[in-house]
Amino acid sequence: MSERRPTDALIAPPPPTLDGTGSERSDEGVDRQRRRLLAVAGAGAVLTTLSACGGGGDNKETVPVSPAPSPAPTPAPSPAPTPSPSPSPSPSPSPSPSPSPAPTPSPTPSPAPSPTPAPPPVGKRGIAYDLADAADFSALNGPVGWWYNWALDPSPVVRATPSIAGRMEHVPMLWNFNFDTAQVIAALKARPSVKHLLVLNEPNLSSESNMTPQEAAANWPRYEAVAAATGVKIVGPAITWGTLPGYRDPVVWLDAFYAAYRAANGGRDPQIDALAYHWYDYGLSEKLDDLAKYGKPFWVTEMANTHDIKDGAQIDTVAKQQAQMTQMVEICEKRADVIRYAWFTGRWPSDTHFASLLAGSGTLTEVGKTYLSLPKA
Repeated sequence: MSERRPTDALIAPPPPTLDGTGSERSDEGVDRQRRRLLAVAGAGAVLTTLSACGGGGDNKETVPVSPAPSPAPTPAPSPAPTPSPSPSPSPSPSPSPSPSPAPTPSPTPSPAPSPTPAPPPVGKRGIAYDLADAADFSALNGPVGWWYNWALDPSPVVRATPSIAGRMEHVPMLWNFNFDTAQVIAALKARPSVKHLLVLNEPNLSSESNMTPQEAAANWPRYEAVAAATGVKIVGPAITWGTLPGYRDPVVWLDAFYAAYRAANGGRDPQIDALAYHWYDYGLSEKLDDLAKYGKPFWVTEMANTHDIKDGAQIDTVAKQQAQMTQMVEICEKRADVIRYAWFTGRWPSDTHFASLLAGSGTLTEVGKTYLSLPKA
């Protein structure tokens, strides 16, 4: 369990499972409590978890050659005239036919300039990690099309040299409501390619954005103001099974949020262009089905399997994590209502579940190689 409260909307929070000094956090009591909650949520699936948060021929064309024209016949000479008292005038010689003028060749049209090729589509597959190393970007680029770092902007290294990201797209996030609206609008307008904005990270976890549905509903128009001014789509809240008393079930939290927002806004629904969801256990598809009642597409913005109860289903080898990754990616790729998904994460500080995609700089783990190799829908 990690606490990622950014002090500034433009600065990424500390990496998950680390404190501000880089030391690993424990919070074992909260972890045990959350695992019990997820076990209850499973209802038929093994659903307990360690919180980690917070896809022939060469076809040459033959050009026909026209036959050469026959030469015009030479007229026979006229016979000499027979003398007579009154000489007859010599007949006029037959005129030679005038040659037909050669046709003027049509000018060869100049080829139209080739249009600038459109960039390849980003695709669904991404990573939840504060990328800043050019070598890491190079290792992930291609199959992994986007990333986010729980902050409005990428790291200073990426801002200084955007080319190191290659074709990977950074998706900004407003982690809670601790931001200046004018500053955020200006920052997004400076990046006109940004089309989506992630918002409100895990409000029903007391160690994350920690917000009641009523508080979130009262502040939600601030996100809507940013969207209205910039045209971005709102993706969030990022919901999961949590620890907030009374709202541990994400459906209970969302129901109360919708009710509070409608009551304060004349019955109008909040602007939510897609729901974000986090999951760290078995049963991802069933959990998404539970949220289908809201009629929104999904971004699964954190996922891995960190099941650690010693019940035979624990994830404690590379092979087990690869098998779970394969299933989770297949679910996200095949479901039409999943727009994007992101594996968590690049590097775990104590990776007992073998979920890290990266080892050393620019080096993929075996799980990372699997993530890049899995087929897309």
